[in-house]
Amino acid sequence: MVKPSFKEDHISQVPALQLLQNLGYTYLTPDETNKLRKGKLKGVILEDILHNKLNEINMIKYRGETIKFSPKNIYRAVRELVDVPYEGLVQTNEAVYDLLSLGKSFEETIHGNTRSYTMHYVDWENWENNAFHVTEEFVVERTGSHETRRPDLVLFVNGIPFSVIECKRPILTSSAEKDPIEQAISQQLRNQHFKQIPHLFYYSQVLAALSTNDASYGTVGS
Repeated sequence: MVKPSFKEDHISQVPALQLLQNLGYTYLTPDETNKLRKGKLKGVILEDILHNKLNEINMIKYRGETIKFSPKNIYRAVRELVDVPYEGLVQTNEAVYDLLSLGKSFEETIHGNTRSYTMHYVDWENWENNAFHVTEEFVVERTGSHETRRPDLVLFVNGIPFSVIECKRPILTSSAEKDPIEQAISQQLRNQHFKQIPHLFYYSQVLAALSTNDASYGTVGS
């Protein structure tokens, strides 16, 4: 008789992936995310996806015309987010939040007239215009090391890692085993440490701890 698997990825991770796909997230394999990062495991933004979506969702309205941002400013917008200066984890996360919610202004010259126009990283008005992806076992290189961590699930909006989820199997006996939600939260906090993978959490807007039907959520540093 085949017994059900009680591995955490089978009990919590796979159902979570299925639910997210039903909600409209496109699944990327770990290999696909590595290719999208060109094998640079310290990079956590899927830059090609971000570049393409910035070009798609941002238009300048000028005297009845609809004009795209220049390739130079699309590139600058990507670098603005990828190379965000580190000012402490929470402060850096707040700076990224401002970029994501408010956008960034760039100068464009149209028919000889130079003005600043705001480019947005997310289409907040037309949510369906954004790209949603989810991956599992997202490999991220630690600070100052070639060792890696692998958060269970990472959710991307336009190539930006908006959410990190840690999945744990539920306690199935009356043993003294540590509460699975506490385990997942502890893992999230460990990974935010400056010697771990804090660069993933610069961009995270929601963190979650999941154990089948139980869950907790919070923000960076909480």
